[in-house]
Amino acid sequence: MFPANTKFLVIDDFATMRKIIRKILTELGYTQVEEADDGATALPLIQQAHEAGQPFQFIISDWNMPKMLGIDLLRACKADPKFAKVPFMLVTAESEQKQILEAAKAGVSDYIVKPFNAATLKAKLEKVYAKTNNQAA
Repeated sequence: MFPANTKFLVIDDFATMRKIIRKILTELGYTQVEEADDGATALPLIQQAHEAGQPFQFIISDWNMPKMLGIDLLRACKADPKFAKVPFMLVTAESEQKQILEAAKAGVSDYIVKPFNAATLKAKLEKVYAKTNNQAA
């Protein structure tokens, strides 16, 4: 698993969903969890955290948000060399093959379909951790 001091950014336009993900991450031992309500709000936060020398080390974003979709935020992050390697998980109620392929092409680390539970999120985090550590080796 990722170290306990891993810095997470949780992005969802639905406050309850952000709270649920934050609670699960806290239960898994992660204490550095920040939130944003939209991709348009999150992108400047990601840039500011990087410039401050405290970059986010994992991004969990909803797909469907009003101002900037999660897939667009993913593309923006992957297009910027500073953020291209940051693990990025998309959360969505959609489970269509087309969307999964679109996310994979955009460079998503993993994909989680709502509704989900703590065990599912933990398993996905472990999978992403294994993937990112294999790439680093």
